[in-house]
Amino acid sequence: MYPGRHAASRASQAAFIMAGSGETVTYAEYEKRSNRLAHLLRSLGLKRLDHYAIFMENNSRYLECCGAGERSGLYYTCINSYLTADELAYIVNNSAARVLITSRAKLEVAGQALKQCPNVVRLLVADGDHELDSFPDTPIPDEWLGTPMLYSSGTTGQPKGILRPLPENPPSKPLPLYDFLDKLWRYRDGMTYLSPAPLYHSAPQAAVCLAIRHGGTVVIMEKFDPEAYLALIEKHRVTHSQLVPTMFSRMLKLPPAARRKHDLSSLEIAIHAAAPCPVQVKEEMIGWWGPIIHEYYGATEGLGFTACDSAEWLAHRGTVGKVLLGDLHILDQDMKPCTAGTPGTIWFKTATPFEYFNDPQKTAAARSPDGSMSTVGDVGYVDADRFLYLTDRATFMIISGGVNIYPQECENLLITHPKVADAAVFGVPNADLGEEVKAVVQAMPGTQPGPELERELIAFCGEHLARFKCPRSVDFEAALPRLPTGKLYKRILRDRYWAGKSTRIV
Repeated sequence: MYPGRHAASRASQAAFIMAGSGETVTYAEYEKRSNRLAHLLRSLGLKRLDHYAIFMENNSRYLECCGAGERSGLYYTCINSYLTADELAYIVNNSAARVLITSRAKLEVAGQALKQCPNVVRLLVADGDHELDSFPDTPIPDEWLGTPMLYSSGTTGQPKGILRPLPENPPSKPLPLYDFLDKLWRYRDGMTYLSPAPLYHSAPQAAVCLAIRHGGTVVIMEKFDPEAYLALIEKHRVTHSQLVPTMFSRMLKLPPAARRKHDLSSLEIAIHAAAPCPVQVKEEMIGWWGPIIHEYYGATEGLGFTACDSAEWLAHRGTVGKVLLGDLHILDQDMKPCTAGTPGTIWFKTATPFEYFNDPQKTAAARSPDGSMSTVGDVGYVDADRFLYLTDRATFMIISGGVNIYPQECENLLITHPKVADAAVFGVPNADLGEEVKAVVQAMPGTQPGPELERELIAFCGEHLARFKCPRSVDFEAALPRLPTGKLYKRILRDRYWAGKSTRIV
């Protein structure tokens, strides 16, 4: 988020534009804002390697709150803006944040959380605290490179802070990972980046940071809307963007006239990640947008990184790419290598060092017995050409009658059905088999959920999948608990069916 030389050379150019309101902040304004906040943080006693937290929706003050940390050697933790007060308090305390920055929209939740946060010395309201105006708009004298300390989404347990070593670099010299992403994502000077996702997530963080460092203009959506997204590409002549597969699905389900309405010819590259993309969805997107769609796989922990362009994906449908960072190993439960095509846990000899902040037990649990490799529990396999395919997160593997079932395959299929808006598949108790496959579906608007649709969806799965992989039953929800980052909060759904059971062995 460091504007650097662009504050002088592109002073009047828009650094970013809020998509909904149209509010524009120039590079000169952004430089002054982030400088003022850096001075304020220093005045509160925050020195290099200290921590603060940001809890806000996408708004016009978000980037300066990150930029101040990036130029003052601080770790800043951007927190999911949908969390409750208790969840927020856990991360604030766990991250050792001494300052919490929030917005007027989130002030009530932040205020409740702070009752549990004795180490926070100050609550700042970014869009309501006029004290900032009294601080200098020039750089602090002791500038150092800072970086995010982000948290895992907590979809499989309590969120964990991911701490990276921070060298004594000036803010103009980013971490090596950013140089790698810069080349991979084909960023260039003067680009226009459309950000449709929450800014608290790691991928938008990295993408927006790189665009600012290139002197580009960032268009920030307050929330994703499929037709509005297409209109923004045309309006701002967007060149780069990054999405998640659920956004693809929602755009593909727009009426044909809405999909054809907007000129998308300025778009040079569209990146997607965060969740597996159903093969049919990606095929349709490449057919619509052309071979500009690139995919990558990499956890926030930065263990390793795979990527593929459209041509590579079309030759290896369903892949998340070949390894570009790290040393990949697919291992079984005995830590023995799996043969090509056989799923196992994905391990990397780590590309970039990390640890879970103040949690040596979780750090150790993510590492192999000899300490040489790390995993986040994802399951996948490689083909004969060493392209990686994801099957699931190990936590969600279903064991039914002794057979391992990875539900991602069924989820990917269900989302392609024209009457399905979203789907989750997981294991529920079965007295005979231990577990059975359950689907929970959000129907498309205008579609009546019920026994008839349930039978239709089970039959649809049976046409494409082996019988043991198909759901035995389908329940319906008005909306599934999917994070704005695209990740499905499946644990919330699954836990309802296991309530009252102390073990998953039935």
